[in-house]
Amino acid sequence: MTQKAPVFNKIIEDYLLQIATMDNTANIGKILGVAIEAGQYRIPFFHKQFVISVDKIADELGPAPSHATSVILCKYILLCPERPDNDESLVTYKDFKDAAPYIGGFKNTAELPIARHFEGGLANLEKKCLELGGRPFQTEVACQFAFRFQALPRVPLFLLFNDADEDFEAQCTLLFQKSAACYLDMECIAMLGATLASWLQGN
Repeated sequence: MTQKAPVFNKIIEDYLLQIATMDNTANIGKILGVAIEAGQYRIPFFHKQFVISVDKIADELGPAPSHATSVILCKYILLCPERPDNDESLVTYKDFKDAAPYIGGFKNTAELPIARHFEGGLANLEKKCLELGGRPFQTEVACQFAFRFQALPRVPLFLLFNDADEDFEAQCTLLFQKSAACYLDMECIAMLGATLASWLQGN
């Protein structure tokens, strides 16, 4: 089993300490759509439930999640806005104001891996999406396949897919509601896409 680097552990420890000292947790729970019981945050993340306590993060079976998942969950709490944002306009990752430094990485770790892995495999993509809690999504955008995932209670993620034909390679586009930028920073939003890509591929 691969051990996490000490610096990664220190990052999560620092986040947990910050979370433990936050005030007005009842309002935070309402704004973020998470349950808070006895100082523990219960956060749905795609198809899983995670618990953040004062000293650890674990899923419903007990093991600690990946570093990326841990960062996303912690930042979701720490970046809680003063009030919910209800802007449901759909945007691509590159449309976010502060996304520029991460656009290339997002494409290479999220959209391209999905497109390449599922080229010629729409049935398999649908199966994997359903396993991760995704649901078919009606859209006016021209595509063969569209699914909606509830990545976090206030942050849905949308997958559009067109398979390869004689003129074009398979293409995957991930969309977010514009309000996602009020709940997560650009690095975490990029990691959401990479997490979905990894889980869809069975990693």
